[in-house]
Amino acid sequence: MKKLLLICLLFCYSFAHSAKPKYQYIKISTAKGECIVRLYNETPLHRDNFLKLAKEGYYNGTIFHRVIKDFMIQGGDPDSKNADSTQTLGNGGPKYTVPAEFRDSIFHKKGVLAAARDNNPEKASSGSQFYLVQGKVFTDEQLNNLEKNRLKHKIPDYQREVYKTIGGTPHLDRNYTVYGEVVKGLAMIDSIAGVTTGAANRPKEDVKMTVTVLKKREARRLEKELNKLAKASK
Repeated sequence: MKKLLLICLLFCYSFAHSAKPKYQYIKISTAKGECIVRLYNETPLHRDNFLKLAKEGYYNGTIFHRVIKDFMIQGGDPDSKNADSTQTLGNGGPKYTVPAEFRDSIFHKKGVLAAARDNNPEKASSGSQFYLVQGKVFTDEQLNNLEKNRLKHKIPDYQREVYKTIGGTPHLDRNYTVYGEVVKGLAMIDSIAGVTTGAANRPKEDVKMTVTVLKKREARRLEKELNKLAKASK
């Protein structure tokens, strides 16, 4: 009986530690701090593309080449590696785009990861360039004006509440694909957004990044930590 119980316990332990995490995560490390981003399962094309590039080391050594305070920080241009201060950046990337994956429930709140793009009519995303939203806090009046003059659609009440408290960039909703969000290290965005910039909103001092994918063990540990924090906040 004791032997059977021990086998059951070992099986349960093994199952718990082999269970897949619910999401996949990437870590962005810079001299201005680091953050961990949860990639959304609802946007699989963007998720899988980002994971592929990160695993290849594609982003390592690239810089945040376009930074606008109270808006966003943009990176992912491979041409930014070792680029001199006069080089025009923002046009580099792999020779493909990623089809748009708009989801009404996913919006541009502070801390989200979203795909940059050019003005193509399909609103397909750049194969590598991305931005992290800093944004700002909005009032009801400002949101009403956005709805009327720019968005041409109503902002759901729960999203309104987020834009009025946490902040974001609501005018980008349904125009650029959001495919992840920072779950740890949000201060990195504020730190980079506060740097001094020059021509084309490029930081005067390069902010290089290293992007890695969290291993399953690390992801499971992170999800346990996040679950505990969520329960404690209720």
